[in-house]
Amino acid sequence: MNSIISFLKDRKILILGFGIEGRSTLQFIEKYIPDTDVAIADRNPLPLENYKDKYPVFSGDDYLKDALLQYNDLVIKSPGIKMNAENLNDVEVASQTDLFLRSYADITIGVTGTKGKSTTASLVYHLLKSAGGNVFLAGNIGVPVFDIVPLLDKNSIVVFELSAHQLQRIHCSPHVGVFINLFEEHLDYFGTFQAYKEAKYNIFRYMKVGDIAVTNDSVASFIENKNINVVDYNSLDISLNKDLLPFRGEHNIKDAKAALCACKAMGEDVDKMLPYIYTFRPLQHRQEFVGTFHGVTFYNDSISTIPQTAVAALETIPDVTFLLLGGLDRDVDYSFLVNYLVANPVKYVLYTGKAGERIFEELVDASYKGIMLHYDTMEEAFIIIKSYASSGDVCLLSPAAASYDRYVNFQERGTLFKDFAIKF
Repeated sequence: MNSIISFLKDRKILILGFGIEGRSTLQFIEKYIPDTDVAIADRNPLPLENYKDKYPVFSGDDYLKDALLQYNDLVIKSPGIKMNAENLNDVEVASQTDLFLRSYADITIGVTGTKGKSTTASLVYHLLKSAGGNVFLAGNIGVPVFDIVPLLDKNSIVVFELSAHQLQRIHCSPHVGVFINLFEEHLDYFGTFQAYKEAKYNIFRYMKVGDIAVTNDSVASFIENKNINVVDYNSLDISLNKDLLPFRGEHNIKDAKAALCACKAMGEDVDKMLPYIYTFRPLQHRQEFVGTFHGVTFYNDSISTIPQTAVAALETIPDVTFLLLGGLDRDVDYSFLVNYLVANPVKYVLYTGKAGERIFEELVDASYKGIMLHYDTMEEAFIIIKSYASSGDVCLLSPAAASYDRYVNFQERGTLFKDFAIKF
C-alpha cells in the first residue's frame, strides 16, 4: 500500500469519472493522504452534488476541458472514460487497476474474457476460499481494488476480474492471467475489434519470467510474450459429474477448467479442489432458471450481450419457444446467431431496440421460418408471450445485445424480466 500512497502523494490529482471506482479512489485519498489537492470530474452533475463544498468539481459538456486547465498533473481515470477523450493523451493517466497491479501483481490472479469472466473469477474465489485461503474477490465484479488494499498481507491472494476497459492502460500484468475467450464486443468504445483485442491482451503483455497464462488455443496463438508459461485449460484432464454440477452448458465446463488451472497455478492440488466445484452457487442473470409459472418456464440470461452467448444459451436450454433478443446496437456481427437460428428455428423471436431491428432484418433476408414479433418494453413482451403461450413452453431472455439503450445495466434488465415472469 505504501507504494500506491507514495505514487499519489504530493500530486495534484483529478479523479475522472465518479461512479463506484471514482468514489473509492476519493475515499482512499481522504483516508491515507488527506492533504492531497483533489478535484472531481464527471459529465453527469448528479454524483457531484454532495462534494461541491469540499472539492473543485467539473461537470457538463465541457467538463474535461475545464478540469484539465487546472488539474493536469495526474488523472486517475475510471474504466468507462474513453482514452481518446479530448486532451487526455497529453497528461499522465493512471487507474486503480494500474496502480494496484504495480504493487500487488505477484499475489494476483487476473481473469478476463469477453464472456464468462465473472463466473470464472467467482469460481476461482470460491475454490480458494473453500480450501482455506486468505482470498479476496475484486475488480469488475463490483468491488474496487482500492477497497481491499488495507486488508492485504503477503499471504493474501486477490482474484481480480478485469474488463477490457480496465486493462486498456496498464503497465504490469498479474502473476496468473486467465483469458477465457475472445469475441467482438464493446466496438462502440474501442472502435475496432483489433483495439479491443489489444486491450485484452495486456493481461499477458507485461508478465515476467515464472508468470502463468491460462487460456485456450485460439487466444494463445497471439501471445508474443516468451517469458511466460502458457497453460491450455481445455487440456486439463478431469472428470466432472455433470448431474451434480450447479451449472449447465459446455461453456461453463470450460470456465470450471480455467478456474481449476488458475488454482493449480497458485500451487493448489486440483484433485482436492474438485469437490468444491459442486458447492458453487452460480451468479444471477446467467442462464438463470427463474421458475415455471402457469405452465411456462422462464430463463434469465440477461448477461448475454453478444451472439455467441445467445447461441450458447439455446444449446444449453432445450426446446425454447420464446426468445427475447435485441437492445443497444454496438455494430457486432450477428451472422453467427442468424445462421444458428435459421438452422434451429425458435417458434417465436421477440426483438427490441436497434440491435433487434438489425437481427430481424438479417433473419428476414435469410428466410427465417419462425414468427418474429417486435416489442418496446418488457411489459409489452410479456403481453405478447401471454397471448401466445401454452403449457410446456419455454421462454428465454438472451438478448445478444447490450442493455444501455433502455436500462441502467444488464442486471436491471434481468431483474425486470424475472419480476414479470414471477407475476405471469
